[in-house]
Amino acid sequence: MNIQEIHKQFLESSGVSTDTRKIKKDSLFFALKGENFNGNSFAQEALNKGAKLAVVDESEYATTDRIILVKDVLKTLQELAYTHRKYLNIPIVALTGSNGKTTTKELINAVLSKKFKTVATQGNLNNHIGVPLTLLSMSSDTELGIVEMGANHQGEIQSLCEIATPDYGYITNFGKAHLEGFGGVEGVIKGKSELYLHLIGHKGSLILNLDDPIQHKRVGSTHTYTFGKIPEADLAITYALAEPFAHIKFGDTIVESNLIGQYNEVNLAAAAAFGSLFKIESSAIKEALESYIPSNNRSQLIKNKNQTIILDAYNANPSSMEAALRNLATTHSSYRLAILGDMFELGEAAAAEHQFIANLAEQFNIDQIILVGANFSKTQNEALCFKSTEELLEKGLPEAVQSKLSDATTLVKGSRGMALERILNLLEIK
Repeated sequence: MNIQEIHKQFLESSGVSTDTRKIKKDSLFFALKGENFNGNSFAQEALNKGAKLAVVDESEYATTDRIILVKDVLKTLQELAYTHRKYLNIPIVALTGSNGKTTTKELINAVLSKKFKTVATQGNLNNHIGVPLTLLSMSSDTELGIVEMGANHQGEIQSLCEIATPDYGYITNFGKAHLEGFGGVEGVIKGKSELYLHLIGHKGSLILNLDDPIQHKRVGSTHTYTFGKIPEADLAITYALAEPFAHIKFGDTIVESNLIGQYNEVNLAAAAAFGSLFKIESSAIKEALESYIPSNNRSQLIKNKNQTIILDAYNANPSSMEAALRNLATTHSSYRLAILGDMFELGEAAAAEHQFIANLAEQFNIDQIILVGANFSKTQNEALCFKSTEELLEKGLPEAVQSKLSDATTLVKGSRGMALERILNLLEIK
């Protein structure tokens, strides 16, 4: 069965399933493989649970005419996504970057959905499997797609672009994320810029932050729609942090968001630029941005009388950690507490980058610093250190810190694997 025939079956199905625990009736089951599982062995189970067809790449599992044998299930899934994207023939917006991808994607979706029937990446399904699944979740009713692209090594964004073939693109920033896979900051810049190169080669358009000199330098001659503090930008933006929430202004429109921190101003501005590019009324852009509430441990604001907790435990790298610390230092609070967890995927730079953040935290106007994790525990500092989240949970906060929580502003930030949201009970006022 060729890809066109599989696509015909897909159009008559309820969608794609990859997990037999979540089988949709009349779906196509793709038997993907992982380090610890072989999806081929679940093909018959998928059919028993209601799947219409199953796609496998090992002949011993192709036991019925409802099981399609292909050379490579993952590649077939990607080819199906590409075929479906071409079949729909709708505008696709792609975005990548080191920090702020998911928040910016959610903001762009909130704005563009004011005018279009949109489908956007769910959560952070932004890799070689997530991008195809996002494209395959779009239907004939979809008018515009928004695809987040993540990467931890060079060549990955290029591969994702070949599947999604975006018409519009945006890179949030180039920062110190996934240094191990990219081989340093220059590798990050080169890898993320693969989105720009794709757009240039396919005569697409990119949204460009004129306030970012690195991006400005790498764009070249491709078509751009610009935003920034420069009056010559297509959408001139005024940034005006109104603690604790980020505000922006464009034209006569002031956006008062529910997002914490100055670093979120650019994310708001990018979404406003997309709205302006797609000719959405300023009032609708304002409504969309102001109604967005962050969730999933991303810059969540938790208030309890005079206590404020900024929970940002979904992801962390040196660039986002520095931005969060700078924001904490500017808050008007009688007691500032930073609880910082290890940053992952830094490779050989791990020791130096953790020491850099430990030094930076001590330079800022922060009353108490608590460092958590194997890497932070090895740094030279005057902070309280715990080797793991489990050790912090077991030992608890010192009484001197506990007594200040009622009037504190507390930043909780670390990589996903640290699961620092588990310590929230330690921050309850006794």
